[in-house]
Amino acid sequence: MGAMARMPKLASRPSLAKPMSTRISLQSISKRYGRGTNQVEALKDVSLSLGTGEFLAIHGPSGSGKSSLLNILGLINSPNSGRYQFNNQAIEQLNQQQRCDYRRQHIGFIFQHHQLIPAMTVAENIAYPLLLNKINRKTIKQEVSCFLDKIGLSQRAKHLPKQLSGGERQRVGIARALIKKPQLIIADEPSASLDHKQAQTCLQLMRELNQQYGASFVIASHDNFVIEYCDREIQLLDGRMGTAS
Repeated sequence: MGAMARMPKLASRPSLAKPMSTRISLQSISKRYGRGTNQVEALKDVSLSLGTGEFLAIHGPSGSGKSSLLNILGLINSPNSGRYQFNNQAIEQLNQQQRCDYRRQHIGFIFQHHQLIPAMTVAENIAYPLLLNKINRKTIKQEVSCFLDKIGLSQRAKHLPKQLSGGERQRVGIARALIKKPQLIIADEPSASLDHKQAQTCLQLMRELNQQYGASFVIASHDNFVIEYCDREIQLLDGRMGTAS
């Protein structure tokens, strides 16, 4: 069997082995939508540091600003004010194309509903980010084979997403996000469409790859099981940062 069969059960939140260097720094970030009297302030003076290899949970009620924060961290949207540094690169100094290139090279996304490409096989879905980054096909084949083994789906490489279970599809989504070895992974409610056992398997896989590759994870979740397993948690309420733990 693949690597998934050897994974231990999740226990308590892991302890940090050593102090982490800062990978991401947000300073006084604000984000507004709309104009005039219809303007809505989604984020209000949010400051946040994320360590290299850190597993960070973000939680808060609907409308608290989680999606706006994830979109700014993922270089999808820009803040109206504030500073964003990623490995000491001032993101506000990048033009739109540079931001797109930076996102493609350094950031991976794990979605609530996996968002796999239906017409592509499991192997093709996992390979897609490497194709976008113009990696040679021999390397792609080797990396895809390696990740299929890590997620325990080597025997399903030629299957289409519709032929997989929900947990299997999410594991493919995790592999797709990690295969280019990004420095930041953004996961938006990754356990929301899974039962507890499937969520446990996917979280263990995320943690294993986090420790292996040193990727920093930002996970938005309402699931206490997910939140408690992260290194640290922050709360957003009405666009403002709450107490960290």
